[in-house]
Amino acid sequence: MAQEKKIISVSNKPSVVLTRKLPDDIETRMRELFNTTLNENDEPFSKVQLIDALNKAEVLVPTVTDKIDEDLINSVGENLKLIASFGTGVDHIDLKAAKKKGILVTNTPGVLTEDTADVVMSLILAVPRRIVEGDKKTRDGNWDGWSPTGMLGHRINGKRLGIVGMGRIGQAVARRAKGFGMSIHYHNRNKLHSEIEDRLEATWWENLDQMISRMDIISINCPHTDLTHHMIGEKQLNLFQKHSYLVNAARGEIVDEKKLTDLLVSGNIAGAGLDVYENEPQIDKRLRKLNNVVLLPHIGSATIEGRVAMGEKVIINIKTVADGHTPPDLVLESMI
Repeated sequence: MAQEKKIISVSNKPSVVLTRKLPDDIETRMRELFNTTLNENDEPFSKVQLIDALNKAEVLVPTVTDKIDEDLINSVGENLKLIASFGTGVDHIDLKAAKKKGILVTNTPGVLTEDTADVVMSLILAVPRRIVEGDKKTRDGNWDGWSPTGMLGHRINGKRLGIVGMGRIGQAVARRAKGFGMSIHYHNRNKLHSEIEDRLEATWWENLDQMISRMDIISINCPHTDLTHHMIGEKQLNLFQKHSYLVNAARGEIVDEKKLTDLLVSGNIAGAGLDVYENEPQIDKRLRKLNNVVLLPHIGSATIEGRVAMGEKVIINIKTVADGHTPPDLVLESMI
């Protein structure tokens, strides 16, 4: 009941603060519907700016670059009613602290699935076939022509793919990988329904370590939580076969990046495709020097269509709260 009162108490045209620049059409629509303050220069808010925004706005629209921790939330007065996050993950928000304050939190699930799965599949293809390395070699003028043993990589057809986290994105990755002739394996908290397993021809592993030790490629597709922090740690990374690859387009904190780098440098893991990093935008200098690693700048969801769809979800969530109803993408207690 307490949350419902918070929903009803939001004004019809609430004050909304955006912490980053969003697509023009989304910002224009937000200005039409709400009393919206934009971030014109698109620079991440400092802690002082976040505190000011949290106390000024009825609705804050943050992104993954905004770390809204317990201290920040506890500094908020009574004005803030909703944190309408622009993104699927909510690991940058202290949900327990927000709940204690009676602040609603929403996200934008479901609209980034295909975009993220495309990038995952791109990395699965690019790393074993040395696509980026070959591009650099050609651009640098170091290619001397075709050779029977030049730029040899590995085919992915027939290889075993182990997916860690078989939610929407994991299943979308599995559909793509199956089309390339890969054998689908997965580790998930719960076993998928048999119809989905049959359609994907997927094998469930209850024990993550057992799966890792048998796979040619591991793809990380689970959310970052306290339980999944360094889920792929030293023990798991040491289980990788020398010819195996790791792909991560979920969250950098799920993988022990230092240990991964150590093993890549020593050649005990064949390669990696990374779109996220443990301390982004900072990346280990050793990683940046490796030819067997493809590094992307967190572009898993970076399509025009995806960003617009995310913005539309944010608008719907805010408008629904302003109308006195429960927002469709309310982060449930089961996620806290």
